[in-house]
Amino acid sequence: MDVLPLDRQVCFALYTATRAVTARYRPVLDELGLTYPQYLVLLALWERDARTVKDLGAALRLDSSTLSPLLKRLEAAGLVARERRADDERSVVVRLTGDGAALRERASAVPARLLCADGLDADELGQLRDTLVRLTAALQRQGEIDAGALHG
Repeated sequence: MDVLPLDRQVCFALYTATRAVTARYRPVLDELGLTYPQYLVLLALWERDARTVKDLGAALRLDSSTLSPLLKRLEAAGLVARERRADDERSVVVRLTGDGAALRERASAVPARLLCADGLDADELGQLRDTLVRLTAALQRQGEIDAGALHG
């Protein structure tokens, strides 16, 4: 069996699904004045406010060079504020502003609006999410093993 056809590749299925999901979110998030990555940052802050940039990066699996421009744009939009910690000036805490906190109510309709249009029921979406979480964890573990082998 030929293992190289494009339509048999899990990576391609994930890539096209990611593009389709992001495209589906775009018009809904445009109404909120957000990009998809900005929405993800706000989701993390709505879950737990006053997080360090390092903690946000870990939650979102983003490095600081990717996260910092997102935070700057959210700050310019008046949705978050960044401040250096008094006890450790190397550490920056990100907090929701009043406008950022208030946007949560409007954003609460986003998942339901998209769920109605995606053709999968809540159980199927939950199973898909769980499978993707397991795949991500397995790939990260393998990456750590591979990196250890290179340096060990």
